[in-house]
Amino acid sequence: METPEVLTDLDAARTSSTTGSVRKKLPEVTPAFWVMKIAATTLGETAGDLFAQTLKLGYFLTTIVLFLVFVVTLVVQLRSSRYHPFFYWTVILSTSMAGTTMSDFMNRDAGAAYLSNGATRLGWGPQGLGLGYPAGAAILLSVLLAIFLAWKVSGMTFQIRDIVTFRGEALFWSAILVSNTLGTSMGDFLSDSSGLGYAGGALLVTGALAVLGALMRVRAVPNVLLFWIAFVLTRPLGATAGDFLTKPVAKGGLDLGTAGSSAVLLAVLFGLMAHAQMRERRAAVRPAGAERAPVTRRANRP
Repeated sequence: METPEVLTDLDAARTSSTTGSVRKKLPEVTPAFWVMKIAATTLGETAGDLFAQTLKLGYFLTTIVLFLVFVVTLVVQLRSSRYHPFFYWTVILSTSMAGTTMSDFMNRDAGAAYLSNGATRLGWGPQGLGLGYPAGAAILLSVLLAIFLAWKVSGMTFQIRDIVTFRGEALFWSAILVSNTLGTSMGDFLSDSSGLGYAGGALLVTGALAVLGALMRVRAVPNVLLFWIAFVLTRPLGATAGDFLTKPVAKGGLDLGTAGSSAVLLAVLFGLMAHAQMRERRAAVRPAGAERAPVTRRANRP
């Protein structure tokens, strides 16, 4: 039997004045969480490509704009006193969009391999660093590991349902932004360079996620570790799915276009967010006099 570990973050955990219970800022990890994550990351791929490629803003300018959008949405999330699905998933979406163009700017350039339809540029501003997908992914993985190392040294919890402090959220969202950028590089490599194609890349990532699901039943493997691996891998799944929807048929896609695909995915995501918001409101309604359980965390759950 697992022994509950009492929450011990000491830097201004938000508490209720009447009950002393911690107000959660992040969602529970459920199957619905992963459905929304995949929807948000797929939309991030198609929307990022919409701005950078279809509207011809280029990776450099689009990255600047979408990073500013990420900062604005993050400020709203950080200033909130409790979990709001619209706030949380808007930040996830903004990290996915910014991560798409950040990855593209790092990995691509104005070479013929990244241009189509007779284009000679990748949009306004610098054309990209041209590092390539393997090098870009290696750099981003190193940055992500550095964030986790700083997180570990700080003594803050890795379990997202127990993150209630500003420092904890700052570490969490830094890891989210880098992991979504890393996932884009991985997804583009699978789709464009590995020879698997969009469908093959998506099937490979889906198989890896199924293995992670099976490992959740192995007590020796920490579920927190599995959560973060799955969080990274759902990004390339979204990237390959987004490319499959938008790329030309000749390249193995459905050629639905970035605008149409983004509109449909946005409607789906907003529907899921509205459903999650209603669930939160129903959960907030408790019978008068009902006592709330003390806040604990288990060492083997995210």
